[in-house]
Amino acid sequence: MNTKERFLEIYRTHIHREGSAELLEYLESRASDFFTAPASTRFHGAYEGGLAEHSLNVYDCLHQYLDRQRVKETYGLNYSEESIAIVSLLHDVCKINCYKPGTRNVKDEHGVWHTVPTYEFDDKLPYGHGEKSVYILSGYMRLTREEAFAIRYHMGFSGTEDSRNVGNAFAMYPLSLALSIADMEATYYLEG
Repeated sequence: MNTKERFLEIYRTHIHREGSAELLEYLESRASDFFTAPASTRFHGAYEGGLAEHSLNVYDCLHQYLDRQRVKETYGLNYSEESIAIVSLLHDVCKINCYKPGTRNVKDEHGVWHTVPTYEFDDKLPYGHGEKSVYILSGYMRLTREEAFAIRYHMGFSGTEDSRNVGNAFAMYPLSLALSIADMEATYYLEG
């Protein structure tokens, strides 16, 4: 099963709230490059299809984190399969249609310059990162408050947000911290 097929299977199995079919239709449409976009310009998932692959990696990491005995019993975290799928699979919809193919020059081990393919960031809707994903998703379906905060603050303390807001979001909405951990694990360990 390829990346797109796995994404679609998880989405269709777990996400059923009003507006989710229209969102999926958009993700698969010619108006969206979700399944072909990279996840970044030069770092994790900086290749065709990297965004969808990253989303699946975050889904797997979030599931594994939430399945831990300590997380369930000591922390008391218990989320529906739908919430887990929404926040992990869709946390980076803000990256849709933002990366354009380009080139850059790099030196090889002998000091010789070569032109290599890369991606350039060209955001036509500069609304931030996590907040842009919440904005886009909210145009299709209603998010719970915890889902919205998890997506908004999935970058954790590595983003440009006021650290007090990040800490407060993590304390008030534990799914925010869980998603941030899953995103960082996927980014730095699976894709780094």
